[in-house]
Amino acid sequence: MKTHIPITCGTTLLAFALSYFQILVIENAEQFLAVISVMFLDGTLGIIAGSKIEGFKTHKALGVLRNTVLWIIILATILIVERGFSVGFLSETFVLPFIVFQLISALKNANRAGYIKNELLTTIMKKVDQHKL
Repeated sequence: MKTHIPITCGTTLLAFALSYFQILVIENAEQFLAVISVMFLDGTLGIIAGSKIEGFKTHKALGVLRNTVLWIIILATILIVERGFSVGFLSETFVLPFIVFQLISALKNANRAGYIKNELLTTIMKKVDQHKL
C-alpha cells in the first residue's frame, strides 16, 4: 500500500504534462506542422542529394529525425514561455528565421538533387536577398 501514493502522484503528473502538451499542440498545430514539414522537406531533399553525391549515409538520415524532435521541443518551450508571460512575439522572432533558413536549405538541396535548375535557384536567391534587412 505504500507504493500506491507515489504511483498515483507520478501518473497524475504525467497525465497533467501530456494533457498540457496536447492542448499546446492543438492550439498551435500550424506552427508544429510547419516545423515538421520544413524539416522533413529539407531532410528528404538533403538525403536524395547526398545519395547522388556520396551515397546513402544512415547517420545523416537519422539526423533529420533528431533535428526535427529538437525543433519541436524548442517550439514547445517557446510557446510555453509565450503563454506564461503573455509575450506573443517569441515564436515569430525565433522560429520564423529558422523556417526561412530551412526553406533556403531545401531549395539548395533540391538544386543539388537535380530538381531545380541553377538559373531558377539563382533567381530565387536574388529575390530573397532583396528582402534582407
